Amino acid sequence: MKKIFAILAMALLAAFAGQALAQEKVLRVGSLGPFTGPSSRVGEEFKNSINMVFEAVDYKVGDYKIEFYWIDSESDAEKSARAYEQTVVRDKIEVGFGGWHSWVSLSCMEIAAKYQIPHFFAFGAGSEINDKYNNDKEKYKYWVGKGWPTAYKLSQGYVDALEEAIASGRWKPEEKKAAIFGVDNDWGRNFGNSLGEQLKAAGWEIVSYDWVPLGETEFFPLINKLKNANVALVGGTMSDPPSVSSFTKQTKEAGLKSLVISDGLGWVGEWYELTEDASDYILDMIPQWTTPKAQAFKEAFTKKYGIDPGPSTAGLCYDTASFFLKVLQTTLEKYGELTRETIAKAAEELVVTGELTLTEGIMMKEYKYTPEVFPDLVVGDDYYMFPVIQYMKGESIMVWPPHVRTTEMAIPDYAK
Repeated sequence: MKKIFAILAMALLAAFAGQALAQEKVLRVGSLGPFTGPSSRVGEEFKNSINMVFEAVDYKVGDYKIEFYWIDSESDAEKSARAYEQTVVRDKIEVGFGGWHSWVSLSCMEIAAKYQIPHFFAFGAGSEINDKYNNDKEKYKYWVGKGWPTAYKLSQGYVDALEEAIASGRWKPEEKKAAIFGVDNDWGRNFGNSLGEQLKAAGWEIVSYDWVPLGETEFFPLINKLKNANVALVGGTMSDPPSVSSFTKQTKEAGLKSLVISDGLGWVGEWYELTEDASDYILDMIPQWTTPKAQAFKEAFTKKYGIDPGPSTAGLCYDTASFFLKVLQTTLEKYGELTRETIAKAAEELVVTGELTLTEGIMMKEYKYTPEVFPDLVVGDDYYMFPVIQYMKGESIMVWPPHVRTTEMAIPDYAK
C-alpha cells in the first residue's frame, strides 16, 4: 500500500511539474548589435549591459521568461537585414531591441515593418532614419524611437564652445578655416555636414570634406593634406575604435597644428590606452559618469567583465535596456500579456506620446519622446544632453556648457 501511495504521489508531482512547465510563458527578444567586425567592442559592451539589466530581474517580466537572441549586424547593412529576418523566421522573436549604426537601422527598419516586429531604441542616429519614418509613419511605426538624436541637435555645442573661446581671447586662430572628415556612411556624413553648416553659420570657411571607409587605419595622406591647407580646426567622426585611434595617433606623429574635434573618440573605455598622449586637447561630446548610480554601474561592469565601459556605449545601452524593460513591464500591467501586438500598442500609446519615460537612468535625467520630435528623443539640459569634453592626460574634462563644465577649454600652444 505504501508503495502505491508513493507512486501516486510521484505521479501527481510529475503532473504538477509538467503543468507548470506548460504554463511558462516566453518572450523572445532579438537584440541587434555589431558583435563581430570593426565595431565588435561596442557589441560586447552592449551585450554585457543588456545582461546586467535583465539579470537583475532574473530575465523575468511577470510570468514571462525573457530570452535573448543576439543578431550580429557585422556593421554591414545587407548582412544585418538578412540576419534579422532569419532570426524573425527561425527563432520566432516577438520584439527587437538595440543597434549601433545608422545604415544598419535603415536596412532593419524594412524587416521590422515587413513582419510588424516592434523594435526599440536603436542608436542609429542618421537623419535618413527620421526622413524614412516621417515619409510613412504607418509603415515604419515599428521602429520605435532612436536612442541617439540626429547629429544636428547635438553638434552645435562644439561651435558654441569654440566661439566662446575665441570671444574670450583664449583662442586666436589666424583664420577661421576648418576641414571636415568622417567615416563614409550615413552617420559620418550626417555629423560632418551638420558640423560644417553650423561652423559656416558662425563665420567659418570649410575648405574640404573628406570621407574615409569604415575600418580605415592609414591617414597620413589625409593629415598631410590638412596640414598644407593650414586649417585652424579639423572636425569629424569615425564609427570604430581602430579608425579613430589610428587617426588620433597619426595627427600627432604628422605634427598637425590644428585644434581637433574627434566625435566618438571615447566611445570605448580604453580610448587612452589606444591613443595615449596623442588624445591631449582633442574635443569630443560624451556623457560622463557624473552621478553616484553611474559610478556604481561603471565599477560593477568593470569588476564583472574585466573591461572599462564607455559611457556612450555601455552606459547609454544600460539606460535604453532599462527603458525597454520598463516598456515590457508596463505593457504586461496595462494590457495583460506580452505579444508583438500589445508591445506595439504600448509603443504607440505610451512611448511615442511621452506618457511613459525613463527617469531612473544613470546617464541622463530623463529619456522622453513626444510626437513632435519622434523618432528622436527630447534634447535639452533636463533630458538628453551631451557635454563637450576635452581630453587631457587620460582624463575627460567637461568644458561646455558653462553650467556643467569643470574648467575652460585649453588651447595648445601649436594652435594659438
